[in-house]
Amino acid sequence: MSGEEIHFGDAEGEVCWRNGCRGVIALHPHKGCSCHIHPPCADCSEPKEYCPDCDWQAVDDVHQLNDHIVKYVDRSHGVAYDLGLRPLDPRKLDYHNKSHTNFSMIKEGVYPEGMTSAEVRARVNGTFGGRFEYFFGGRFKFIAYTD
Repeated sequence: MSGEEIHFGDAEGEVCWRNGCRGVIALHPHKGCSCHIHPPCADCSEPKEYCPDCDWQAVDDVHQLNDHIVKYVDRSHGVAYDLGLRPLDPRKLDYHNKSHTNFSMIKEGVYPEGMTSAEVRARVNGTFGGRFEYFFGGRFKFIAYTD
């Protein structure tokens, strides 16, 4: 495929395409939801997609969960380990939400060249305002007052 990006199948019914595989992505059956006891349960939160032809398992891939990159280590219990925060894209306004206090949160990230602090504030401002801790060189940290 010249100049065209190959999309690997990752949803039920799509062609896998990993290493030329033409298998069709399927879903493992549900083992029994226990969300009524302790939500979310592993059966509902772990990826179930797989390729029956090449043995690819979505649960073995690295996934994004909220602002974190995670890899599942125990499929039977949905246990994952954190590989850190997802990388930010400096070509656009992009940030992580972090805990701060009972009435505020931290929004820390990057912005493209030429974007003003007023434009960033308009997108990250809390319900009751907020303040910049820093804003320079394409990076910012904003304390958003939320309550």
